[in-house]
Amino acid sequence: MEGRRASRRTLSADPKVGALATLIGFWLLVAPAFCTEQTFTTFHPERRDWLFNHLTVHQTTGALYIGAVNRVYKLSGNLTLLVSHDTGPEDDNKACYPPLIVQPCSEPLVSTNNVNKLLLIDYSQNRLLACGSLYQGVCKLLRLDDLFILVEPSHKKEHYLSSVNQTGTMYGVIVPSQGQDGTLFIGTAVDGKQDYFPTISSRKLPRDPESSDMLDYEMHTDFVSSLIKIPSDTLALVSHFDIYYVYGFASGGFVYFLTVQPETPENSMSSSGSNNDLFYTSRIVRLCKDDRKFHSYVSLPIGCVKNGVEYRLLQAANLGKPGRILAASLNISATDDVLFTVFSKGQKQFHRPPDDSALCVFTIKDINARIKERLQSCYQGEGNLELNWLLGKDVQCTKAPVPIDDSFCGLDINQPLGGSQLVTGHTLYTETRDRMTSVTSYVYNGYCVAFVGTKSGRLKKISLCIDAQQAPMNPQTERQLQSFLLEHRREASDWWEATTALKEERSGGRKAFDGDGDEDGGYGCTCTIGR
Repeated sequence: MEGRRASRRTLSADPKVGALATLIGFWLLVAPAFCTEQTFTTFHPERRDWLFNHLTVHQTTGALYIGAVNRVYKLSGNLTLLVSHDTGPEDDNKACYPPLIVQPCSEPLVSTNNVNKLLLIDYSQNRLLACGSLYQGVCKLLRLDDLFILVEPSHKKEHYLSSVNQTGTMYGVIVPSQGQDGTLFIGTAVDGKQDYFPTISSRKLPRDPESSDMLDYEMHTDFVSSLIKIPSDTLALVSHFDIYYVYGFASGGFVYFLTVQPETPENSMSSSGSNNDLFYTSRIVRLCKDDRKFHSYVSLPIGCVKNGVEYRLLQAANLGKPGRILAASLNISATDDVLFTVFSKGQKQFHRPPDDSALCVFTIKDINARIKERLQSCYQGEGNLELNWLLGKDVQCTKAPVPIDDSFCGLDINQPLGGSQLVTGHTLYTETRDRMTSVTSYVYNGYCVAFVGTKSGRLKKISLCIDAQQAPMNPQTERQLQSFLLEHRREASDWWEATTALKEERSGGRKAFDGDGDEDGGYGCTCTIGR
């Protein structure tokens, strides 16, 4: 059957010569390259419209798990199909609540695709969490080895995560525990069904898949809960309001989400225009891993700036390590976490973002420092909580003699907390014509390499190296860099062949890579993936 086997596909590319450019205090190295036509193994779904939504790679075995429309696949490292699990289509209607698998529904039923919304490996229990759009967003726990269904909880309202079938609206983070239960943090768009679904919550992941506590909220009482819902008053002010969760991760003692949401007016004036009329803001949300009351919730705007141009519409993100060279430029350790992000220009047209985009990097240390400053100012009684979409009004910060250290997880005052001061990253690379849509990274021999995907299906390989403005490149570093590029060319020969050229930079007598690049600073080889 088509799609149940791997096939050979061709990758062709336009030849370009790369260069070194100075961007916001960083040297951007894109290995100069000439792309050659090569053959790659590919895997296809049974039907063309059953798109792939999520992919995760097992850290130990290297097996690939793909969440697609109506299917979950397990593949080997060479894209050989090992096993598939059917998730749809099924008869359903989004108006059926609770879903018809729990009780009969009077609404007309139609065959409905199941769009994979979440695909996470629970390493501590050797299982895969797969959540879809059918039946108000129920999940399955599948055995990693053979995708056998361990459990499909669906009989309680806590089991329904969201019926939104749009991709890029939900993200989850699994936090393993030393005890019986792990914790699942979920952020999701709710599509106007704020009474049914919280926008963010933490849920139990018991070791026993048959446990009655599976996916229950960590805490849920009349007064405090491990969840936040969008108030109906907010939708009355901004009819299209929702929060889209683009990325999430855990680092240190915290869980973070990167979101995009419409801005809400500071007064009671409503905004009932179309999505195209709204201004959007990208935000970073932080919670303590062990905070069941959500007293630690802090949300700040995030973005980056290049030559006065603001990039504020988040497209993608990836948590990684900086490597020794980039870490030196960022004044952090090579083992510290950094966040690579892709933003589009401006704050409008989130659903049809501009092609002008930027690759940026944030250090988690800097993000935490900005959050700490915000907490300290609020606990000194300065300003208000600045979270209009949730609180509906200006709430003054309460002055309290509380020491705010790096692990502070909030009290029952001054929470939940927002802010308006932008957390700004370092802009590494810009692209004006072919919008960047995805990013991942890895460290090779001390150098950090980013792979960026674009709207047209091109792949850019970007090496992020030392800041020559602050630290002139000595001969030893230069030789290491040449060796790196040559070794990296061999290691990445499946992508392209690389050549390098050095020339003397006149100012200061330093050495730098140079060559011809795009007018927008897009240097290097961009390969079009065969369709």
